[in-house]
Amino acid sequence: MLKENNMKMNFGTWIVVAFVVFAVFIGTLVMVCVRQDIDLVSKDYYQQELLYQDQIYRLNNTAALASKPEFTIVNDRIQVAFGQWNDMEAGELKLFCPSNPRMDRNFQLARTGERIQSFELESLQKGMYRAKLLWKMDGKEFYLEEVIYI
Repeated sequence: MLKENNMKMNFGTWIVVAFVVFAVFIGTLVMVCVRQDIDLVSKDYYQQELLYQDQIYRLNNTAALASKPEFTIVNDRIQVAFGQWNDMEAGELKLFCPSNPRMDRNFQLARTGERIQSFELESLQKGMYRAKLLWKMDGKEFYLEEVIYI
């Protein structure tokens, strides 16, 4: 009989230990989650989401082009080749680095007779970038995005 009571007490003790271990696990999980840094893609993400219909128009305009801009990386420079630079009213190339926002860069496009515009990349760390090209031609806006590796 005495042995039976000890087993019941040990069984009850193990249940309490299991609950305590579970509570510590959940507490640790909550602490790790609270300390996790969560960055949005951009600071004004929600405002950009509301204006996304404009982005759809830009993408449709780009899809209708006979020739689209092309990106190439040559000797620590990004080259953007496009035959219609003369028709462009304004434009911007954004290099977006998902892993490090400090590596994001913006370059202004110029109206030129040349087919290729080139921009320096020496200060950027190696890795994946999203090249986002936004330009205006004939009163319409255009947008092209490609993943590039530096």
